[in-house]
Amino acid sequence: MNDHIQPDGSDAYEGAHEHDHGALGDAEYAEFMELAAEEGFDLEDVEGAIEAAGHGPLPVLAVVGRPNVGKSTLVNRIIGRREAVVEDKPGVTRDRVTYEAEWAGRRFKVVDTGGWEQDVLGIDASVAAQAEYAIEAADAVVFVVDAKVGATDTDEAVVRLLRKAGKPVVLCANKVDGPSGEADAAYLWSLGLGEPYPVSALHGRGTGDMLDQVLEALPEAPAQTFGTAVGGPRRVALIGRPNVGKSSLLNKVAGEERVVVNELAGTTRDPVDEMIELGGKTWKFVDTAGIRKRVHLQQGADYYASLRTAAAVEKAEVAVVLIDAAESISVQDQRIVTMAVEAGRALVLAFNKWDTLDEERRYYLEREIETELGQVVWAPRVNVSARTGRHMEKLVPAIETALAGWETRVPTGRLNAFLGELVAAHPHPVRGGKQPRILFGTQAGTKPPRFVLFASGFIEAGYRRFIERRLREEFGFEGTPIHISVRVREKRGRKK
Repeated sequence: MNDHIQPDGSDAYEGAHEHDHGALGDAEYAEFMELAAEEGFDLEDVEGAIEAAGHGPLPVLAVVGRPNVGKSTLVNRIIGRREAVVEDKPGVTRDRVTYEAEWAGRRFKVVDTGGWEQDVLGIDASVAAQAEYAIEAADAVVFVVDAKVGATDTDEAVVRLLRKAGKPVVLCANKVDGPSGEADAAYLWSLGLGEPYPVSALHGRGTGDMLDQVLEALPEAPAQTFGTAVGGPRRVALIGRPNVGKSSLLNKVAGEERVVVNELAGTTRDPVDEMIELGGKTWKFVDTAGIRKRVHLQQGADYYASLRTAAAVEKAEVAVVLIDAAESISVQDQRIVTMAVEAGRALVLAFNKWDTLDEERRYYLEREIETELGQVVWAPRVNVSARTGRHMEKLVPAIETALAGWETRVPTGRLNAFLGELVAAHPHPVRGGKQPRILFGTQAGTKPPRFVLFASGFIEAGYRRFIERRLREEFGFEGTPIHISVRVREKRGRKK
């Protein structure tokens, strides 16, 4: 997920020495900023780039509400582009349910639950299932209500769900296109969720005030810390497409050694996280496999699986993607792997039913892995059998390897020596008579590793992929995605 970091307009450099400098100690930080000044970079931009890349996991905002109240339209408004599907037709398969957004210089993730109609058990059950999955992963919730229609019985059901969950809620009174509609919005005080914010998601009216309140409800992205152990058992999401053997694998690894089942209150579904003793350690397997089928959906099943997977991945540190080795690697398998990578989680690929494969299938599987999963060649791979328990002992070392790569940090001095040698041996191609150069860089964060590179001009995507490949060859990073951001020196000469 390589991208240019845009400055957020905040005064990041002033007082910067009062707080953490990401991967840099005070002396190293001063030396680094001196180098930036010599290369003609604005020091506020440099500090802002490091700070933006050096945050911990982004907070998560869930957008919930009954169908046709404008949730997906609102999500598109929040993320600033038309990406969430806006369609009345039920059962539309969407690959992505989580998006990254920014408001007033703060970044956060948005989970969209919009665009779905009733299932065989009625609209309440469908809405409740969506809300449960989304709220599970969220730090705060935007509850969208159609101000023109007013509060319905389904809305009241969602309110009860939100109260049980105990997450901060911002009430969005949508479809208020002008002052005359604000009286309709005022009626929604009756829901007991506090002030309704009158909004027109379609036209953008009132969304700024609502997002200001969202920032009040969301926690700040945690500051990046290095070398500190995460409290409690490491969190593992066991994910994969339906019927691939997740429940069987979870039961097999739990066996008779399960130490405790932690009932998490707060939703009508009561998701269960399994605390499992494995390889001499206790691990928390976040709930993906053992979800009870209280709501049987005939339509939109893929979407619900995606939403459930997204919720589990957001709660986890490492994703173990279970793939049925007896079948061809599917597009859905690839989507799930991509979801884990885009969420920035450590990654392990587990190929199930390995014991059932003949030599021919093993040969073709290897070819499929090369072509269909070539973008994650860095992920540890284990071949297992959930039915017999074969090779289960290899799962923990693979998870530990991925977590170690996820937490790896390269000192700035060593990184810049590496970059200098790399640029000298393999310079960026000349484009338009110019040859941009990587001038220097730093690792701003871990979990996953995040690098900020400072350059004299635009760095092409192919060259960034080359840098990532060489970073992995030099420093490992097995089992983790790598984020590389590039800050280009503005054409304004050196600061005096």
